[in-house]
Amino acid sequence: MARPAFWRGYLKLSLVTAAVTLTPATTESRKVRFHILNRATGNRVTSRYVDSVTHRAVADRNQVRGYPKGEDDYVLIEDEEIDALGVESTRTIDIDRFVPADAIDWLWYERPHFMMPADKVGMEAFAVIRAAMEAKKVAGLSRLVLYGREHPVALEPCGKGIVVWTLHYADELREAEHVFDVPKKPKKDAAMDKLVKAEQLDWAPSLLGDPVQHKIEKLLSAKTKKQKKKPAPKRAAAPSGKVINLMDALKKSLASEKRG
Repeated sequence: MARPAFWRGYLKLSLVTAAVTLTPATTESRKVRFHILNRATGNRVTSRYVDSVTHRAVADRNQVRGYPKGEDDYVLIEDEEIDALGVESTRTIDIDRFVPADAIDWLWYERPHFMMPADKVGMEAFAVIRAAMEAKKVAGLSRLVLYGREHPVALEPCGKGIVVWTLHYADELREAEHVFDVPKKPKKDAAMDKLVKAEQLDWAPSLLGDPVQHKIEKLLSAKTKKQKKKPAPKRAAAPSGKVINLMDALKKSLASEKRG
């Protein structure tokens, strides 16, 4: 069964436009998730915004963004003001430039999404854009609003579709040269080379299994089996006294009406 589209919009390159959909390439649906409960009552605990001084809950209409300019001094920014600074259309991926596909270092990549044509009408235009990028071995750059904020994105051909990567902004990455203070050409170690070669395997997704997740699942399964079943609720006792047969009572009622 096809998964519902996570995002619907348009892919645009110059005068060529195609209706497309996006679906996250990663998922956490198989992760075990827990609720926070009140140990005393067994009820779920909910979170809410409270005033740091009065400790009273703050209604949604009174919540506003604030930029600190001093101690207990803020510049207030409304959501409408931030929205006005975003991209003109949150539903169009307009490719405005291309770069060599291998020029983007892996550190810049953030989150992948699968892009496919949304209908048969846009399938040809989508295929033309994808084929041209694949032939030139380039990645398209654009901007897109996802997860409540604007992201720079890179579009790369993948199979019959396109992968849309959200990218980090330039000011979000540290320069590796300032962190890795090691010789650029260390001496070769034959023993280390032999060890690396001995441990080398062919790539398979199973190499990235989550052992902690598996252990949590086993723990939950064991605790579920040991948990005592709740006693069945007691049924209400049948009312004492003479049991009336409704059919007999109806016959008697009809007979008395005829006699009357």
